[in-house]
Amino acid sequence: MAFILWIIAVVIAIFGVVRIVRGDILWGVVLLVVAALVGPGGYSIFNM
Repeated sequence: MAFILWIIAVVIAIFGVVRIVRGDILWGVVLLVVAALVGPGGYSIFNM
């Protein structure tokens, strides 16, 4: 399960970086925060 969450977090983070590069700063930051919340490392909403 942790590996699947890690992969999902990486994909969301990549989309966030792409949004920031394209100039959509708000959506990029939101996606990076969501990636941090989904990922199994550090703070995760699934580790409550």
